[in-house]
Amino acid sequence: MVQIIDRSSLLFLSCLLSSFSLLFIPGLADTSAASNSSDQKDSSKKSSGGSTWLEVLLICLGLVAVGAFSDFLFKLWQRKKREEQHARLLRLFEQDDELEVELGIRD
Repeated sequence: MVQIIDRSSLLFLSCLLSSFSLLFIPGLADTSAASNSSDQKDSSKKSSGGSTWLEVLLICLGLVAVGAFSDFLFKLWQRKKREEQHARLLRLFEQDDELEVELGIRD
């Protein structure tokens, strides 16, 4: 059975890949080793501002990913429920045909 990737799963995958790609950007890691205390204070102020924006960005990406995943699961649940209802409807009509044959209404 071939499944077509719908918009919500594509959004989820793109958010997942973009969040992993942020881990590989070397400028986002705080690996500076300053020997002077004033340099350390300046670098900590700069990195804390960048760190705050990074945390906000990661939180937003996480929320988008959770929303997209929830949307994907909801659509999957709807599809499964629709298939079960369709199967139940088919069984109902199959039983009616057998009942008509047994009663002699239809051959």
